[in-house]
Amino acid sequence: MRSLDADLVDVAPAPCADGAEVAGPTVADVMVSRPKTLPAGASVAAVRAVLADDHVVMVLLTEDGVLRGTLLRDDLPDTAPGAAAALPLSRLTGRTVAPAVPLADVHALLVRTGRRRLAVVDDEGRLLGLVCLKRRRTGYCTDAGVAERARSRRCAPETPAPPR
Repeated sequence: MRSLDADLVDVAPAPCADGAEVAGPTVADVMVSRPKTLPAGASVAAVRAVLADDHVVMVLLTEDGVLRGTLLRDDLPDTAPGAAAALPLSRLTGRTVAPAVPLADVHALLVRTGRRRLAVVDDEGRLLGLVCLKRRRTGYCTDAGVAERARSRRCAPETPAPPR
């Protein structure tokens, strides 16, 4: 079993005496399965552009499907040049979770720490999805909700017509 990040060790699924899976929903049951990503070689400017959308909380940097780093707004100092590589400013520790971890444990962790996102990775570090706790902390983002928001943004007029 892959060791989880330091603050998630206490929420790893506990094996049952009969070897059965832990009952209840897991991270895999609520994760967004197609999160937006940037290539691991993305620039600071590219990350800033993605984070300009207030719905984006965490940027995922990947290479060949493997998660190489995560970035939050606080990870990007104002002094970081836009042309600089973003990966050295990123981190994974404390920002990933395995898909089989019980959702109740992850929810408690997110609420306790004030975080809203965790990247879901397998034992080899392949990105499987994103746990995305909603702003009001009443539920989780879904693939359907993300797709609907993207559709509505594409259909919305960019600027209102001037009055005549």
